Amino acid sequence: MTTFQSLCQTIQTIRETRGTNAKIRICSDLFASIDSDEELNLAVQFIAEGAFSNISGKRASVGSRTSGLAAAAFCEIDYDLVYKPCRTATGSNSETIARLMDHIPEAIEKREPAGLSLAGVMARFESLRRVSKRAEKEAILHEMWRLMTPVEIKYSIRMLSRGSLRIGFETRSVVAAVAEAFGTEREKVRYAHMITGNIGRTAVLAKHKKLDEARFRLFHPLSFMLASPIESRSMDDLKEYVAEEKFDGMRGQVHVSGDEVVIFSRDLNNVTSTFPEIVTFFKERELPDVVLDGEICVYKEKHILPFQLLQKRMGRKKPGRKVLEQYPVIFISYDLLYIDGNPIFDEILTERRKKLVELAKDHRLPVSRQFGIQNSAELEDWFAKALKNGNEGLMLKKRDSLYEYGQRRSSWLKLKKPGGSLDTVMMYAHAGSGKRGGLYSDFTLGISVKDDERYEEEFIPIGKAYGGYTDKELKKMNQRIKELTVERYGPTLGLLPKLVIEVEFDDIQINERTKAGFTLRLPRFKAIRWDLGPDEVNTLKDVEQIVESKINHKKPLQDGNTSFHFNIDHL
Repeated sequence: MTTFQSLCQTIQTIRETRGTNAKIRICSDLFASIDSDEELNLAVQFIAEGAFSNISGKRASVGSRTSGLAAAAFCEIDYDLVYKPCRTATGSNSETIARLMDHIPEAIEKREPAGLSLAGVMARFESLRRVSKRAEKEAILHEMWRLMTPVEIKYSIRMLSRGSLRIGFETRSVVAAVAEAFGTEREKVRYAHMITGNIGRTAVLAKHKKLDEARFRLFHPLSFMLASPIESRSMDDLKEYVAEEKFDGMRGQVHVSGDEVVIFSRDLNNVTSTFPEIVTFFKERELPDVVLDGEICVYKEKHILPFQLLQKRMGRKKPGRKVLEQYPVIFISYDLLYIDGNPIFDEILTERRKKLVELAKDHRLPVSRQFGIQNSAELEDWFAKALKNGNEGLMLKKRDSLYEYGQRRSSWLKLKKPGGSLDTVMMYAHAGSGKRGGLYSDFTLGISVKDDERYEEEFIPIGKAYGGYTDKELKKMNQRIKELTVERYGPTLGLLPKLVIEVEFDDIQINERTKAGFTLRLPRFKAIRWDLGPDEVNTLKDVEQIVESKINHKKPLQDGNTSFHFNIDHL
């Protein structure tokens, strides 16, 4: 039997191993050693997805405060006076709890590790999912922790959070480990994972040489095809692409069968209840069974409105009447992946589009317009038109491309105008991994609030960035970071606010959970401003003015321009 303890010890070994290929070998050896199909399914799921499969729709809802309070009670320590300072020192909730379990006498005395099976841990994860009160969750956590070692406790907490295990080993590496363990091609494993949506089940199919039995089913989300930034506007092969204007919305995937409509977000979450008018719209279309890829946009009075207004809809499970009236949305389709019982993601784009256009015409659906581009001069003209229409830029899609689910290649390219740039100050530096192990390569950047009566601090975070600089610049920054370090929180350094970074971003998002109330969308270094000081960085009021101007910007009418076709009578 593969115990949860042995699984977590292997996970820790992967975490401590340098090099992706070496990590894959360790993981593949583990998978190959597991005899039971059920255990293999769970082992792969726990490493790649966490406590629950991505397509299950299940959540344990155990946040850091719940697990922290449970740990403080278990260790018989004060949450505010002892636990929170320990967490600040390590920079990690799960790492803090594991260390407390390993060193606090009261916690050591209570625990009797029992070599829990993977199924036994899964049953406890299910129990946590079924209860809602914090006291009930804490009771289940205590019962589970009594039977675990510190390493099991650490990784069980990370699995419950649905986030990365933070071991430098993401899903594509798990796919590679499955392929190596069972002597098959990575592409076959990746394909089966894409159409089933279940990495654990895919591993079992690979083990039994039955990957060709994998079948796509409606209402299981497909991994989205992703676009790469265009590297040069003077491309020689522009004629191989078609172009679309890039909408200022949220990527979505709609599955329809009769009266059943399910909407998935880009991170494969079910967001159906957030957009009831889209559900109603598709129910009224009398469509065959379909899966559509497209964009959810706020659309009012023939205008596509800014993404910031769409954010007022996101995260609301049941938006009220006022929100529905203020921020109505539509779904604009630009790809068709499944129709009338047949997956078509293996057909080339031109064939998929032909079927999409026919479907849109017959059932009155809004669908993006596509147009050819002959040369770089035309590309610039169309890009300017897209911006004038209030859209983000252009998407270029290779005419003969298949739907490359979950990958970022050159078949789809995006050309966007940066949303803007800000001068920020570096507040924290976080240790990197992989090739950048040993260097601080992830940075929390802040803006000034020292003249803002709402705050007592001088600077507050506005976003994190981990790219846009050269290796030479990174080494120079690390030398400066050593000089500016005033605090250490495990793998994170607190810095004197003296290093100024000009950061470029795609957009500014409203985020009420942050101190600033905003976060930057896709921030990256534009320049390291060695010439500037902290008194010259942008302020929170600057950010608020940028957002306000975007929201109030009057976009031109979308009907009849190049953005998308209207095939809806009542719009």
